Amino acid sequence: SKLQFAPFSSALDAGFWHQLTQRKLNEYRLDETPKVIKGYYYNGDPLGLPARLTLEFSAFDMNASIPARCCPAFGTLYNTNTFETFKSCDKKALLDKEANEIWESIKSGAALENPMLLNRFLLLTFADLKKYHFYYWFCYPALCFPDGIHITQKPVCLGDRFSLTQLEALQKAYDELCQEEGVTALPYFLIKYHDNSVTISLLKKWDDFFQDQGGKVTVGVYDPCNLAQYPGWPLRNFLILAAHKWGSVLQRVEVLCFRDRTMQGVRDITHSIIFEITLPQTPLGPDCPKAVGWEKNQKGGMGPRMVNLSECMDPKRLAESSVDLNLKLMCWRLVPTLDLEKIVTAKCLLLGAGTLGCSVARTLMGWGVRKITFVDNAKISYSNPVRQPLYEFEDCLSGGKPKALAAADRLQKIFPGV
Repeated sequence: SKLQFAPFSSALDAGFWHQLTQRKLNEYRLDETPKVIKGYYYNGDPLGLPARLTLEFSAFDMNASIPARCCPAFGTLYNTNTFETFKSCDKKALLDKEANEIWESIKSGAALENPMLLNRFLLLTFADLKKYHFYYWFCYPALCFPDGIHITQKPVCLGDRFSLTQLEALQKAYDELCQEEGVTALPYFLIKYHDNSVTISLLKKWDDFFQDQGGKVTVGVYDPCNLAQYPGWPLRNFLILAAHKWGSVLQRVEVLCFRDRTMQGVRDITHSIIFEITLPQTPLGPDCPKAVGWEKNQKGGMGPRMVNLSECMDPKRLAESSVDLNLKLMCWRLVPTLDLEKIVTAKCLLLGAGTLGCSVARTLMGWGVRKITFVDNAKISYSNPVRQPLYEFEDCLSGGKPKALAAADRLQKIFPGV
């Protein structure tokens, strides 16, 4: 039978969207150039849940620490300024570009030195900051074999294959190598095991580590998947690397999907799976293999997803952030030298709350002025509302409300932040 892989499911935390919002407003502005971001994956979810690639508020900080026993993954953010650009973006071109970079890192040997280059992802986004609707499409590029990969020994639970001594030796050797390399997890590693011992090594030491091996080697991949019969997505690009580098001399590959799970404080690797495959005999050509990887939406179709965070926002805060965004857009596009901070902190005194005063007050508020004081001793008459936009018919009843008080009250109803 042919080997099948469980795809990633994106898990974008609310903190990620908050951080994207802040960077969009204060740093990126109208800049649509690609940005480097960071996520991680791990094996810690209950059985049946999909393997997740998580992006948190720290995704934009390359120096931020990764949670213990989680494997980092680096990606590229394409944040668009309009929904139309988001929809019309050439997804195939983005995927092909990323796939070609992975393929070049395999051919050049860079992926052997830094296996993280095999675990790349894409994130295409549009942030509607007036409504706090975030549209996104996640992609984890995977290079494909033309005829797939054949399984020669079906996956079995590592707890049924390894003895307790071997399991303990594997976990100890893995932890020691992680500590030696200063990483929270190893995405790929090499394994040799005997009755009472297990040794592991880095991918780049393949030739020395396996120099005495025959036609079969054992490799380990940090696997986020929980399914008993299928490996996770990170294995795909590694098998392309193995076929390109050693396909001509390698007959069989034993794959250990290392599932390092900690639940309720108890660490367990026994649910890891191990199986054997044969690499295709036909060598890969010089051109980049076909790639797949765009995530399906919630309905199971090929399309983007949307998260609505407006329900998490206080309505007054939502109004303030929407007004601020509008001002910043006007500033970026029309008057780049405008100092919005000075306008927001300015205090305006309007002498008169009539036809001109009402219109000036609305204009000042539209440009971000938050403190407006009216001085007017008149009351609203029946002729005023048709010419003075801050008043209504009810304001004229019972002798009319004081203009200054009614104008201030109406401005606060229009925008509570003033």
